Amino acid sequence: MQAVIAVTVPFFALVLCGYLAARRGLLAESAIPGLNTFVLFFALPCMLFRFGASTPLLELLSPAVLAVYLASALLIVGVTLFLTLDDVTHLKDASFGALVAAFPNTGFMGVPLLVALMGQAAAAPVICTILADLIVTSSLCIALARAHDAGGSHWRVALWQALKGALSNPLPWAIALGALSSVSGYTLPPMLMTVVKMLGDAASPVALFTIGAVLWRAGQHAHTRTPPERYLPVALIKLFGHPTLVLLLGATAVKMGLDLSPFQLHVLVLAAALPSASNVSLLAERYGADNGRIARIIMASTVIAFFSFSGLATWLVPQP
Repeated sequence: MQAVIAVTVPFFALVLCGYLAARRGLLAESAIPGLNTFVLFFALPCMLFRFGASTPLLELLSPAVLAVYLASALLIVGVTLFLTLDDVTHLKDASFGALVAAFPNTGFMGVPLLVALMGQAAAAPVICTILADLIVTSSLCIALARAHDAGGSHWRVALWQALKGALSNPLPWAIALGALSSVSGYTLPPMLMTVVKMLGDAASPVALFTIGAVLWRAGQHAHTRTPPERYLPVALIKLFGHPTLVLLLGATAVKMGLDLSPFQLHVLVLAAALPSASNVSLLAERYGADNGRIARIIMASTVIAFFSFSGLATWLVPQP
């Protein structure tokens, strides 16, 4: 437990630093989108490119890992929609609630945290989850939200537009370029690789700091007061239901003979146990959903995850 805490505390402490810096005015609210842009378009793509370039393709895009994780994500989306959709929480709000229930903060937090806990080999399964969530899970939930605006009509158009939006995200392309480099054996010139390394090394601390700042900003832009029964159950689905489902589906897949190792399964379970992706609050704000509810789900999952994730990691992370 002490070894796990020694790794997790600094990660969550950086999130808290970002939150306090924004709350105290040390970080201007107008600077937060710039931090987010730096992480999303420069630092994280370089970090993911480096991991992709140093990982064999069949590990980076493991069919078994993708199948187990994607099946669990889609089931969590369906269950969350079924449990939360009612006269108060309409389809748009329920769709974004389902997205934060199924979309862990793997990009900003998960890759560096799980690599620190389990070693370089953990990067490949986590990258699989990023691809599944960015391309499939988020596209589906955004399409459902946009279909609500269209009165349920033209859902295919909404899905295609959401998928195009996902493909405009630089992270899948960074992973793809890394995989291409791995397959072809091509390496960047030393000077360019130094730039990539410097930006990639900045990804972890700046991303964690940005999570805290984004959480504070989301709370400031919330226009409604959400009672706990409207957001806390979704946070609990994220932190407990999602990893439990991944574990059950993964164990079933292993019994069926799928090529899924215990190490890969443990990484997937820990990835699912991460708090909700903080950037979903920005998406909810952009599409006019109840951002106050989404922000509270993300905040609750982040606070509780310090304890729940650390406890689960103590069980699953191999001891030295």
